[in-house]
Amino acid sequence: MRDLRELHIAAASPCNKRKTIGFLAAIALSIFGGLVRAEVSEIKIATQPGLSALPLLVMEDSKLLEKHAKAAGLGEVKVEWARLTNGPAMNDALLAGNLHFALAGVPVFAILWDKTHGNLNVKGVTATASYRLLLNTRNPAVTTIKDFSAKDKIAIPAVKVSLQALILQMAAERAFGEGNHNKLDTLAVGMSLPDGMAALLSGAHEVNSHFAAPPFQFLELANAGIHTVLDSDTVLGGPASVNIVYATSKFAVENPRTYQAFVKAFKEATEIINADKRSAALTYVRLVKDKATADDILKILNDPGTLYSMAPAGVMKYVNFMHKTGVLKQRPNTWKELFFPDIHGLSGS
Repeated sequence: MRDLRELHIAAASPCNKRKTIGFLAAIALSIFGGLVRAEVSEIKIATQPGLSALPLLVMEDSKLLEKHAKAAGLGEVKVEWARLTNGPAMNDALLAGNLHFALAGVPVFAILWDKTHGNLNVKGVTATASYRLLLNTRNPAVTTIKDFSAKDKIAIPAVKVSLQALILQMAAERAFGEGNHNKLDTLAVGMSLPDGMAALLSGAHEVNSHFAAPPFQFLELANAGIHTVLDSDTVLGGPASVNIVYATSKFAVENPRTYQAFVKAFKEATEIINADKRSAALTYVRLVKDKATADDILKILNDPGTLYSMAPAGVMKYVNFMHKTGVLKQRPNTWKELFFPDIHGLSGS
C-alpha cells in the first residue's frame, strides 16, 4: 500500500484529487464496515422453568430474534437456547461468557448487578411478568408460616438467593419481628420447580412444602391435601415482577444492533402473548414437557393477577429489603439505575 506521503503528493494534483478521495472513502468503508458487522453471529440465551419464561419461548418458537436481527442488517444469526434450573447457574454462565442474555428472579439479578458494578456492569434488559407466587404444603397443621417447625422442609428454587427465598424472608420478618427475616431459612431446600412439585406430591419425601410458581403451584393445588399457606401479593402489597432478563453492559455496547434486535423481539413476543393467550398457552405446552395442559396454562394467563409486561413492577421493594439486610452493598436510588435505558420510558417501580 502507498504510504501517506506519496498519497499526499498524488492528491496535490487536481486531476488526482477525485481519485484520492474515492480511495480514502473505500478504505474507511472497509475498516468501519468491518467494525459494524463485527457483532456476534451466535446469540446465547437461557431460560428457566415456569411461565415467566413464556416471552422467550414465544421468541424461540416464532424465531423472532432471527427476524429482527436480519431486519437490522445482521444477516442469518444463530440463536442458541439453553434451559437452566436456577439463578446462580445463570449468573455463573453469564460471567463465564457462555450466555449473552440470562433470565432469573429479581434477587439473583440484583446480586449480580451489585457484584459487577464498575466492571461488567450487568443491567436489566426487561421484566417478564407479574403474578402471585404460592407457598403450598401438605402438612394440615400449617396454616400460617408461624406454624412451620423443624420437622418441615420447604422447597425453593435456590436457597437464600431465589425470589421465593427473599419473599419468605420478608414474610418472616413481618411475622416474627424486625431482624428475624432469616428465621425460616434453615427449613429451605434448593430444588428446581419440577423437582419441588414432585417432592411435595410424593407424600413421602422430607420436603412437605413448596414455594413454587405457575404453573406448578396450581398443578399442586389440584391434588387432595395440598393447601396454600402464603402468597406473594400479601407480602408485597400487590403484584410485582417475578423474573428479569439481563445482560452485561460490555455485550450491549459491543453488539448494539444485536441488543436492539433482542429488545424488539421480546416486545413483539409480549404483544403476541397479550393478543392471543390461547396460542401462547399452546406454545408453552408444546415446548415445555410438564404436566400442564393448554387449558391449565390459559386459565393462569387469564387470571387478573397475571400480567406480561416489560415494565419492572415492585423491583425497588425487593432491592431495598436486600440492602437493609446486607445482601446488597449498593442501593439504587430508582429502578432505572438497574436497567438499560431502552425501557426507562415505561411506568416501572
